[in-house]
Amino acid sequence: MISRRGFLTASTVAASAAVGAVTASNLQADADAKAAETAVGKRAVNPHGEHQAGIALELQTHSRFLAFDVNPKTTKSELAKWAELITDDIERLTSGKPVLADPTEQFAGQPARLTITIGFGPRLLQQLNVEAPNGFAELPAFKIDRLTSEYSDGDILIHVSADDPITLFHAARALTRDTEGFATLRWVQDGFSNAAGVKRPGTTQRNLMGQVDGTDNPEIGTDLFNDLVWIKDGPAWAVGGTQLVLRRIKMNLNTWDRLSTDQKEGVIGRKLSNGAPLTGSKERDLPNLDAVDENGIKVIPPYAHIRKAAGKAGQQFFRRPFNYEVPGQEAGLLWTAYCANLTEQYVPIQAALDDGDLLNVWTTPVGSSVWVIPAGFTKGEILASKLFA
Repeated sequence: MISRRGFLTASTVAASAAVGAVTASNLQADADAKAAETAVGKRAVNPHGEHQAGIALELQTHSRFLAFDVNPKTTKSELAKWAELITDDIERLTSGKPVLADPTEQFAGQPARLTITIGFGPRLLQQLNVEAPNGFAELPAFKIDRLTSEYSDGDILIHVSADDPITLFHAARALTRDTEGFATLRWVQDGFSNAAGVKRPGTTQRNLMGQVDGTDNPEIGTDLFNDLVWIKDGPAWAVGGTQLVLRRIKMNLNTWDRLSTDQKEGVIGRKLSNGAPLTGSKERDLPNLDAVDENGIKVIPPYAHIRKAAGKAGQQFFRRPFNYEVPGQEAGLLWTAYCANLTEQYVPIQAALDDGDLLNVWTTPVGSSVWVIPAGFTKGEILASKLFA
């Protein structure tokens, strides 16, 4: 029989062991939390370089596009002052520091792969009487478009991306404050991709239709990527930059969801399971557009999306697509295409998509804008200084 003393001693030992286990568990949880904070919050992207940051980069989780209309009486010298201010903001924010006179400096400290990319629209270039890079122009009208001014056009684009929504909010607010003295906010569009750590690096994210999106992208850092994306000739202020097409594409998910898997795959020309073309087994397999089945019917249907989007040699670009949702109202894709010459690279493919792409039944472009993204800047330089000289 156990004595009272023995019982109390055993109980004390058990309790101590339990407390020790809880303490160890809490310590491990704290260590895990700190490791996660370091992995996501502390990661910083260098804003300096030959090209602006935020293009040749794995997608961040959150993204915000802000378009501004420049005040009509704003001069080139005033915009040069704005560029100096914005450059300082970019350097501070991307390193986790507050901007000058920051009213919410407590939000700084977690850069979370923050990038800030600046672009300029065709109307501003005309207003400043500066030469546009080769091929940069307003897009022609496409019959599938149902564009609204709410999501189209603009003079200045500020594209902010980060892996943390608070970091994104803080940066976007600071940049907006420092731009409103020179321009008026025209529109804001928010997008998202997979959360940091959810998607394996190098894999392709899915859009809200369930498709992998970006399979045919040129690999970042390759000669092909550099040739397709970066401007190499033309006005000095644009060399080293790129041209951006931003399209807001609304999806009709209610009718799309009623299709069978086979029907969806026929619309796209790829397998939903892994993104492989219907004529292949892996995502990166080249589609065989000539392949037919035992009945002589094209394996990839005549009006499949990948057939219409195939293009010719040189008609490629780099995509960084972000999903978007207005809960209860609308969902779709903030679709971006970066190229050295949008007239030669982007327009022919969009014209082909406009002419019989079956995916058009379930998608509608409701916003569209084009931008020149100037070259990057080094420490001590001002972003787009050659444009405002």
